[in-house]
Amino acid sequence: MGRNRHPEQTLEKIVDVSAELFAKKGYEQTSIQDILDATGLSKGGLYHHFKSKEEILEAVMQKRVQYVNGRFHNIIRNTEETNAKEKLKRILYQLASDMETHSLDKAITARIDPYFVVNGLQSCINQDAPIICEIIEEGIRDGSLQTTQPAFCAEVFLMLLNYWANPILFARNYAETESRLHYLRFVMCQLGLDVMDDNLIAAMLKAYD
Repeated sequence: MGRNRHPEQTLEKIVDVSAELFAKKGYEQTSIQDILDATGLSKGGLYHHFKSKEEILEAVMQKRVQYVNGRFHNIIRNTEETNAKEKLKRILYQLASDMETHSLDKAITARIDPYFVVNGLQSCINQDAPIICEIIEEGIRDGSLQTTQPAFCAEVFLMLLNYWANPILFARNYAETESRLHYLRFVMCQLGLDVMDDNLIAAMLKAYD
């Protein structure tokens, strides 16, 4: 194999192809040879960019995080509704319905890195919650939401939605996940954040199933 004049493109190809293989076959069932066959690279060409399959998985997960964050901000910028409550409901539904966001969840279940989970939790609280808080505050002003401590409410909601109710982290079945999502809906209603409806729960269950 000659000198690679476009190493960035090769790296991206490895990550994209590996993501497809992990989603289709599962991480454990995907071999380095599978990746070599799909990319057409030699072992030397692959190991020039990644030392192991674990490093490839880390790159795949990081790219997924970047995609989800970009999708999140793009939806917020382009979503308009009659009030903040309906806006937040629409944002949540669009995120839950995005199959690409969830495409790797089951494939990487066996290789979830606690460090990666903690980083995601920190990002959830430090970056995503303040954005949701702004929408909640908007809802308080326009009268569509009645809650106190919007910053805390946003943090609690995202932590429970993304982590406590997430079956991927706890290997829960469909029924267990459905029960938790309905209970989360009840809890958020008690806190004045009534933004989970049957459509959102159905979309989340479809994504997880």
